Amino acid sequence: MSQPFELIAMPASREPVSLLAVDRAVSEIRRGRMVAIRGAGGKAMAVLAAEGVTRARLAELETLGRSAPVLVITARRAAVLDLAQPTLNPIRLTMDGPLNAETVELLANPYTAPTLGDLRKKVAIRTAEVERFGCENAGIGLAKIARLLPAVVVVPIEDPEADDLAAWAARHDLLLADAGDIFQYEHTAARRLAIVSEAKVPLLDAHETRIVAFRPLDGGLEHLAIVFGAPQPGDTVLTRIHSECFTGDLLGSLRCDCGDQLRGAIREIAAAGSGVLLYLSQEGRGIGLVNKLRAYALQDRGFDTLDANEQLGFDADERVYLPAAQMLRLLGFAKIRLMTNNPAKVNALARCGVEVTERVRHAFPSNEHNEAYLGTKAARFGHLF
Repeated sequence: MSQPFELIAMPASREPVSLLAVDRAVSEIRRGRMVAIRGAGGKAMAVLAAEGVTRARLAELETLGRSAPVLVITARRAAVLDLAQPTLNPIRLTMDGPLNAETVELLANPYTAPTLGDLRKKVAIRTAEVERFGCENAGIGLAKIARLLPAVVVVPIEDPEADDLAAWAARHDLLLADAGDIFQYEHTAARRLAIVSEAKVPLLDAHETRIVAFRPLDGGLEHLAIVFGAPQPGDTVLTRIHSECFTGDLLGSLRCDCGDQLRGAIREIAAAGSGVLLYLSQEGRGIGLVNKLRAYALQDRGFDTLDANEQLGFDADERVYLPAAQMLRLLGFAKIRLMTNNPAKVNALARCGVEVTERVRHAFPSNEHNEAYLGTKAARFGHLF
């Protein structure tokens, strides 16, 4: 993301339709069902999340597309499999013979890596980079929004009767989404955020607080703001932007420093007299709780937190700060003093139009369970402790 999200144009009248179509498609692929994606130039594909692949689903996909399905994985996943050099776009994998569910599992799921070598001895795998704004890349984007492994099985829709794609999809009981809507989903959802409720909620270390709830107008993911004291619109407010962490925030996990950061921010902002803590629904740096637990399991095998994400096919950090920027705007704050150890967060907010006048150090002592994690954040993410 290199520019404020207001510059991404979409007619306001289309935004609700766009969000609804993607939300429905997400619901379908999470249930192991196929969806149709319409791209530019009349191209269209039927898409199935790799996690939903079964022998029967693959056969159904082939029948629909009238050609052999292929697997698409992220460039990150392809690189760790030593199948392709890192690129900006996903990689299409084609192999001799029909694609089967076992092969999809081997290539998409890092837990199966020990037996991947046997597959590569028997099967020649050909690779090709997909179009940046094509249906295959949109399928990967849809899997990420759904918090699934970022890998999809696709087949072009070349049925002569699919000239009217919407009608064709309806006849085959498939939901249809536009590739452009998927690419713009996070931007559109952020633009559509609105305050839906707020209430005074005294906290253990901060009695003068209120919680403000934000929700996109389509009913999507909700984000929260904890407002301390009575900061005035236009103030340069002390701010912590905190991504939710079920294991650290709620359970007190010692594998990360999230719980310490959350509770420490509450104490520090309360002591300052006023400020804001934004609590974003971006578990696991944006990959979701299930994938974060998968990353933990890979870390137990010896991967660090960055490499574990890439083994799963994700970027090191999948978070976006468009919702945070919109929440601050709706609260009336354009300038903040940001509590963070992550310089990249400062830069990301600046690209969203939020002026960070000061980075406020926000570090806590390590323990025997998170020492290596914090070391990786410093060495490989550039965090400043």
